[in-house]
Amino acid sequence: MADNIGNKAAHDYHLDTPVALDGFFVKGAAHSDWGMQNRLARLFNPKSGNTVMLAFDHGYIMGPTAGLERIDLVIPPLIPYVDVLMGTKGVIRSCISPAARVAKCVRVTYDTTVLFDEMSNGGGIACDIENAIRMNADCMAVQTFLGAPGESRSLELLARTADAGTKYGIPTLGVVAVGKQMERTEKFFQLATRVLAENGANIVKSYYCEGFERVAAACPVPIVIAGGKKLPELEALEMAYRAIQEGAHGVDMGRNIFQSDCPAGMAQAIGTVVHQGSTPKEAFQVYEAVKNGEI
Repeated sequence: MADNIGNKAAHDYHLDTPVALDGFFVKGAAHSDWGMQNRLARLFNPKSGNTVMLAFDHGYIMGPTAGLERIDLVIPPLIPYVDVLMGTKGVIRSCISPAARVAKCVRVTYDTTVLFDEMSNGGGIACDIENAIRMNADCMAVQTFLGAPGESRSLELLARTADAGTKYGIPTLGVVAVGKQMERTEKFFQLATRVLAENGANIVKSYYCEGFERVAAACPVPIVIAGGKKLPELEALEMAYRAIQEGAHGVDMGRNIFQSDCPAGMAQAIGTVVHQGSTPKEAFQVYEAVKNGEI
């Protein structure tokens, strides 16, 4: 087993050398089969190579989150402005039309976290591969708990989900969980994102941090950043902009969209940052224009 004795102290992330895509535009997926690439092409915009995911799976541990009391009224109007919906099987089935022209990422694991006060015991499978296939899922999301109780169990669930996904051509999104007592440092996110990719995740959802360009460079699959807690709109746009500029391939935002004063405006503003490279100031102007009814 590899250890950390005798390792070279300095690291070279070759930040000035682009990743070779080898004929397919999604990082790390050049050797995947047609079905896997087809689903990845639904998740990521072929022109920008990036994605805007809208997360509304908060209720699976928090109950009715502010802004998501009526998912059937809040989420469907935002579908034209995002690339992917991320939710649980129950809510997608009950609140999202099967005719909706949007990719679906289904959370397939559960955990015992309560309002993130305590970390999980690793959880279990909430939606098996047969159910994901039946739902025509484009992606399966697995929560992982590195450095916390349940680490081994959650990594096992990730690896098993990734194996099943590979068999049927469905990508796996590995989600880096961060509790209140866990560090949010470059060192931790480098470890977490790499471990998830090495255990089979096709995409990794993590958090933005100082030194993020090195985190992104060291991860062999696309990183999508989590929106996290509700921020003022301009701050959220600035975070998304920095992440994209430093190597992220998208954002998975929830509260920073559906808790905004103008969710549709915020979703469209995020889209201009992620797909068009708009600056935070330019994107904020889009948000305000939609909010004021100008567009």
